[in-house]
Amino acid sequence: MYETVLPLSVSQLVLRSRQLEIDAVGRLARRAELVDVIGQLIQGLQRERGASGIYLASNAQRFVDMRRKIVDEVAPLEARLRDVFAEHSEPAQGATAKTLSLMAWALLGIESLPALRGQIERQAMSPHDSVAAYSHLIAGLVELVFHVADAADLPSVSRLLVALLHLVQAQEEAAQERAVGALLYATGSMSEEHQQRVLHLIDAQERSLRVFGEFAEPVLRARWEQAQLSAGVAQLERLRRTLCVAKPGAPLDSDLIDAWFDVCSGRIDALWQIQFELVKRLREDCAVRIAQAQQDLLDSRGMLHGLRNNPPPRTQSVDRFFSTSAAPGALPEPLGRAGTGVDTASLVELLRAQSSRMASMEAELEAARRTLNERKVIERAKGVLMARLGMNEEVAFRVLQKTSMDQNRRLVEVAEATLSLPDLTFALPSANRP
Repeated sequence: MYETVLPLSVSQLVLRSRQLEIDAVGRLARRAELVDVIGQLIQGLQRERGASGIYLASNAQRFVDMRRKIVDEVAPLEARLRDVFAEHSEPAQGATAKTLSLMAWALLGIESLPALRGQIERQAMSPHDSVAAYSHLIAGLVELVFHVADAADLPSVSRLLVALLHLVQAQEEAAQERAVGALLYATGSMSEEHQQRVLHLIDAQERSLRVFGEFAEPVLRARWEQAQLSAGVAQLERLRRTLCVAKPGAPLDSDLIDAWFDVCSGRIDALWQIQFELVKRLREDCAVRIAQAQQDLLDSRGMLHGLRNNPPPRTQSVDRFFSTSAAPGALPEPLGRAGTGVDTASLVELLRAQSSRMASMEAELEAARRTLNERKVIERAKGVLMARLGMNEEVAFRVLQKTSMDQNRRLVEVAEATLSLPDLTFALPSANRP
């Protein structure tokens, strides 16, 4: 005996589309919580990295109590992240294989923290190695934020996530600058390698903040611009200049380390406040969208219920519905029964409105996706140069940047060309390269 299968209807498809919108926004709302918790842990680890570097560079003479205090503050954030990861790993949350893999890498780094902290406490590693270890862990967390932003499929939310991603990136670059500069001031001597790193991080922050400004809401962009007028920023620029113009091996005033750490921390805190506000806006936007989508679903159900109960009385309404001779903006004349207030034109309007909204959303999404894709291409090109030519990150980026300026081409175009080069090109002696 065969089971009767009911035919698929237009109303079922319309209502299913509405429900999928609600589900998508709900997932994004949960991802916003994930981003928030990751951001808090990143900030804590950034502070721990800076304090640990100074502790080691000063031979355990500075930031002893501060480092231990920060470690105590970070521990609950680690536990909170584990809880959120557990929630998002449930099948109902729809996490992708890539998301779970990035979560696993992040947890692997967190599980290595006790051993890292023990080495630092015993002064069993160099300041540079401690900064590198923390930076590696934080990079994995930032990559997870990037993946969440890349997975968004709603325009306003995508714009907020792109702005948030580049703000998180700028914050990490500012925190690395604080850590590297602190090492220089703590040791009291200039290193050419660290000086180049500081220059690169200053430049990288400006690039990240420029993209943030393009996608952030005007009020948040204005808030950051206002923060640049503070006295702390002016002091930071003076201390930066000291680092950037000093000759390799030149002595540095180690008494400036506290001022450096404070003004850098002030900059990072300002970025954190904007990040907090961005996450808040993201959650609010998701809540508004869910409420709106739920209301749209109710309205659609009511309208379609009316259509089913009050079918049009004239069969020619079908011909009018599918007519290709009508003007694009024209709607069929009302065909409902007298006094019902329901007609097939309502269904046409519903479908047209939904199609128009989807088209507009796709255009906005394309801009956000293009920005994220360009970042990925440039990062991959840097990785290729680093792996095949033995360059560090700063040199690899400057090679791409200089080629971009020399050839008057966009940086992403140079990166794409780099990725398309065969391995043989990189194996040629430098004198024989085109």
